[in-house]
Amino acid sequence: MIRVIRPLLHGAVAGLAGTTALNIAGYAEIALRGRPVSETPEITVRTLAEKLDIRIPGDDEVRENRIAGLAPLTGYTVGLGMGAALSVAQAAGWPPTKTSRYAFASLFALTVTNAPIMLLGISDPRTWAPSDWVSDIIPHVLFAAVTVRVLEKLETSGIRREAVRGLLCTSVCR
Repeated sequence: MIRVIRPLLHGAVAGLAGTTALNIAGYAEIALRGRPVSETPEITVRTLAEKLDIRIPGDDEVRENRIAGLAPLTGYTVGLGMGAALSVAQAAGWPPTKTSRYAFASLFALTVTNAPIMLLGISDPRTWAPSDWVSDIIPHVLFAAVTVRVLEKLETSGIRREAVRGLLCTSVCR
């Protein structure tokens, strides 16, 4: 049985670091290309609220402002959750190799973020132009790389701390 609290916390931290990297890459690409910010996150919030019969309160302007605030928060929440899921999987020994962790995390990030917009009928990645895919893949691969690397660092530092505590306790606790 694996212990889950530490992997969940490590994963949350790693997922937020990965999400920050994804956002930096995405906004840098927007600035470099001069393209508009995607409306997909806000459309997703509206569509989910409709499908789940959740009323977002306020008149038109206040409601739109709330949606504009909820859209990036859902991105951070998804990133945090993906980091936690990756960390728990890694703590359980899967994926088994460093390379497979990076590959799996990249595919996981692309799937978790693109499947909902496809299933909700917001966008269909199968119809995207190559430039759309580049705009999507690079930030998600960066998310995966940062998330997995932070997990590796946190796990290594956690092992060291436990080893040091064990050494101290063996020599001092006797």
